[in-house]
Amino acid sequence: MHPIAGKPMIEHVVAAARKCADLDRVVVATDDQRIAEAVAKFGGEAVMTRDDHVSGFDRIVEVAEKFSDYTHYVNVQGDEPLLPAANISGAVALFRQYGEACHIATTAVPFSNEQDFHNENQVKVVLAADSRALYFSRSPIPFFRKREVRSRLPALKHQGLYAYSREALLKLAQLPVAPLEEAESLEQLRFLFHGFHIYVHIAAVDSPGVDVPEDALKVERLIVANG
Repeated sequence: MHPIAGKPMIEHVVAAARKCADLDRVVVATDDQRIAEAVAKFGGEAVMTRDDHVSGFDRIVEVAEKFSDYTHYVNVQGDEPLLPAANISGAVALFRQYGEACHIATTAVPFSNEQDFHNENQVKVVLAADSRALYFSRSPIPFFRKREVRSRLPALKHQGLYAYSREALLKLAQLPVAPLEEAESLEQLRFLFHGFHIYVHIAAVDSPGVDVPEDALKVERLIVANG
């Protein structure tokens, strides 16, 4: 609901998602009536969910149960007003490329500076040759023992976009919490721990999220500067 350039942040997020031709429907899942009313006011579609979910993933599962006619679901975070449509399309394309082997799709981008690489709040991911995620961590991974390798193997920052096949999503909802997930406080490690495949699209553009009021000001400047 935080205003950015004269509009609530969620309106910018919906507008960004609507630019993606790979999405058939864009809905805002919320347990807050104020958000639902704001979405309706700008012509968006909101769906009310339970207020006892412990994570955004649980909310997506409820939405999938309400909208059962779709084969795949994309979770766009409500704090990503500058998310490029190309990032969404890149994740969706992984399902076409890898078929049933792709249970979950997400995105990452090369780190732009060393400070972020060592920031525990910036999640890192390392990939196999086929773009499948091997591991996610808050620690700097990989560890570059040979510094010259860094130019051939850029460190990747995980972005908060997720897409799921319906079949995988419903199975994932039944999984118990994994020790690795508890250790790093990263829900995606639950999926890897239990053998699900997460494929990663390396995006060309990062998508700065809004975590604090200062971030909203930065995003607003970018929106204004780009017209």
